[in-house]
Amino acid sequence: MKIVLQNLTKKFPSRNKKSPGDVIAVNDFTFEIPDGQLIGLLGPSGCGKSTALNLICGLQKPTEGKIFFGEEDVTPLPPEHRGVGMVFQNYALYPHLTVLKNITFPLENLRGANRLSKEEMERKALEAAKLVQLEGLMDRKPSELSGGQQQRVAIARALVKTPRVLLLDEPLSNLDARLRLQTREEIRRIQRQTKVTTIFVTHDQEEAMSISDMIVVMKDGIVQQIGKPQQVYDDPVNLFVAKFLGTPPINIFQGSVSGGKLCIGEESVLALQGVPEGTVTVGIRPEGFILQQDGPLTCDLTRVEVMGRDISVVSAHPCAENPSIRSIINAENIVDTEAKTVRFALNPRKVYLFHPQTGERLPFTPG
Repeated sequence: MKIVLQNLTKKFPSRNKKSPGDVIAVNDFTFEIPDGQLIGLLGPSGCGKSTALNLICGLQKPTEGKIFFGEEDVTPLPPEHRGVGMVFQNYALYPHLTVLKNITFPLENLRGANRLSKEEMERKALEAAKLVQLEGLMDRKPSELSGGQQQRVAIARALVKTPRVLLLDEPLSNLDARLRLQTREEIRRIQRQTKVTTIFVTHDQEEAMSISDMIVVMKDGIVQQIGKPQQVYDDPVNLFVAKFLGTPPINIFQGSVSGGKLCIGEESVLALQGVPEGTVTVGIRPEGFILQQDGPLTCDLTRVEVMGRDISVVSAHPCAENPSIRSIINAENIVDTEAKTVRFALNPRKVYLFHPQTGERLPFTPG
């Protein structure tokens, strides 16, 4: 099911007496979600991603704009008539019901021609349970399940009605690290198997990038960038997107451009063209540092962390935004841990320049 959002806007009245007026939670959101895709809505708390999800499922009405499922305008429809399956952060399972009863609960509310027999409901529930690999636990109650199993029950309950759209609101935030990894792999497997259009809301960029076909990065209700995860990581449109994506995060420096050279502090670190002279904000991905004895960028060595196949070199620089700079290099490199400084060359494809005031990306040509 294709989903089209047209100029979607949601305003709430301000509760701050000192700052009256409307709070814009979602601001002019226009996007077409292709049929059968898994889309990640990504951003920090308060960016409007959950509000956008609530607008799509019908729990909230937009102040402006329209929502289409296929060619059908569903903007005025209540949630129960939109054909959506919703999975919440807190699972929202009924503690006194078994797994079977939790999954069949949405089917029990069907009326008229859609009404199902008990046998049909149990058959559909078993099919949904098999999708999430819970068919052997149908007689258990939620308290007898692990957190990951409870989340899978919630997913099965959302899928049992064969929804046109599956909406997941921070579904992994209550799980520990290992369960998060396992469950997100399950979500991706289930989505590919069912081919249901899915929107996944999260503040965890690693989660969004690992399972999404496309990601939508939001800030303060405004869409910052839309694209495939790797493309957004490699080609951020502004400083916010560059800083939000990446683990470890991008390293930020204050720099300047002069005479066709990028300078950080007193050192000329990269030859480039196409950027006006003046101050710039410099972003360097951790993998963009190349250990080199006579490299142009000199940093104060803090420590070296061995991570198996890679080494994390932790250093400092007076022009860096954060106290620590993290550089990821291959473990085959030898770092003199007794040295006071470490020197790097830079991979220009992992170096980004931004306007120091607006944060907008400044494209350049190396050399």
